[in-house]
Amino acid sequence: MDPLGAPSQFVDVDTLPSWGDSWEDELDTSDTAAETFQENTIRSPFLYNKNINGKVVLWKGDVALLNCTAIVNTSNENLTDKNPVSESIFMLAGPDLKEDLHKLKGCRTGEAKLTKGFNLAARFIIHTVGPKYKSRYRTAAESSLYSCYRNVLQLAKEQSMSSVGFCVINSAKRGYPLEDATHIALRTVRRFLEIHGETIEKVVFAVSELEEATYQKLLPLYFPRSLREECRSLPYLPADIGNAEGEPVVPERQIRISEKPGAPEDSQEEEAEGLGVDLSFIGSHAFARMEGDIDKQRRLILQGQLSEAALQKQHQRNYNRWLCQARSEDLSDIASLKALYQTGVDNCGRTVMVVVGRNIPVTLIDMDKALLYFIHVMDHIAVKEYVLVYFHTLTSEYNHLDSDFLKKLYDVVDVKYKRNLKAVYFVHPTFRSKVSTWFFTTFSVSGLKDKIHHVDSLHQLFSAISPEQIDFPPFVLEYDARENGPYYPSYPPSPDL
Repeated sequence: MDPLGAPSQFVDVDTLPSWGDSWEDELDTSDTAAETFQENTIRSPFLYNKNINGKVVLWKGDVALLNCTAIVNTSNENLTDKNPVSESIFMLAGPDLKEDLHKLKGCRTGEAKLTKGFNLAARFIIHTVGPKYKSRYRTAAESSLYSCYRNVLQLAKEQSMSSVGFCVINSAKRGYPLEDATHIALRTVRRFLEIHGETIEKVVFAVSELEEATYQKLLPLYFPRSLREECRSLPYLPADIGNAEGEPVVPERQIRISEKPGAPEDSQEEEAEGLGVDLSFIGSHAFARMEGDIDKQRRLILQGQLSEAALQKQHQRNYNRWLCQARSEDLSDIASLKALYQTGVDNCGRTVMVVVGRNIPVTLIDMDKALLYFIHVMDHIAVKEYVLVYFHTLTSEYNHLDSDFLKKLYDVVDVKYKRNLKAVYFVHPTFRSKVSTWFFTTFSVSGLKDKIHHVDSLHQLFSAISPEQIDFPPFVLEYDARENGPYYPSYPPSPDL
């Protein structure tokens, strides 16, 4: 209360429940169960940590009202932005704040600068400038936003601040997609608390009603409140989770140096083996994380001299780049074609994915975007066994995927796609398509021929997948009824085709 007895409008951060308090850990009651859960589960890169969760607060309200060591103000380069956060801070801090800001002479994007809090409950205000977002410069925007959060936290550490109240730095005015920005904010704070957690007691995310749902959705990914929540959240982490400090990773920009500067390349076998050496003990800073020369690795691949482990590692990096791009691009135009979708399960309980050939206008769409959409849809499906049903029904030459595209798709996708694909049902094939499929599976790719099943009628397909488990395009049913007659099931389907 203030001296006159009226209730204060300011909120003491110590009275707010932490993120960890908002969850009752199902495994706390049994240490044995918790140990078993850990042993049998792939762990997230963001482990369940009760101490870190106790330092984090999600609070719906005005950051200017927080009673903590410092609050964060998001502004423009001149520190004169009139967004709701800034206007509230200026109004409550009083006129002295503007005078103090003049002394700072602006602030560059990604920087953080400090002023007193004046009439606020917070002792200090940390001012930072978020990036203007344009999709073509997404990488630069990610790095700048990371710098905002990192520099605020670093300044708080240097000034021995015990608590920091964050507003949402990516203001709507600057056009940064909220969900993308929230990923960066949460993982940067998480990594900072892992490394410097002893220097700060409380980090508050002050959000509006519109922002709260996104934070509620993404916080479990980076601050899981139980081992079970950690496990559930793992599949939803983005491909790029940053480096050890949360900074976005751009593989193409990593430093390359010669392994033996000025020395001749005497033994290519030794060099190939060297690519598989674990150098993780050297350090975690940017210079210590250098990769081998990508150009040399490609040369070794062509010469057949790169080790299998190095090949797999390089393929995984390449797939992760595709996956990251697939999650960031607008693929709504490809999705609207309804050429790829998930339906039910087959008689063995495996997920059924449907591909409708007639809905793929090959000559009219960007096939790279089609590949991105396939990866976007299939990445979480392919972690378990699945089957593909391809309807070749009534396709024309404008719908036929060429072998180069199919080979590229097969080469790009992760090994889980190939391992967990159990069957491809090629429905209503033509003689030409059968020949093309035979050539492709014989000479272009390996391990796929035995999984291809040509299905001339839906009657045959129903012996492997029940009719109610497939969402059929109407023209497929009409064509099959016309060519093969209507199907009247009178017995349960057999388990095998």
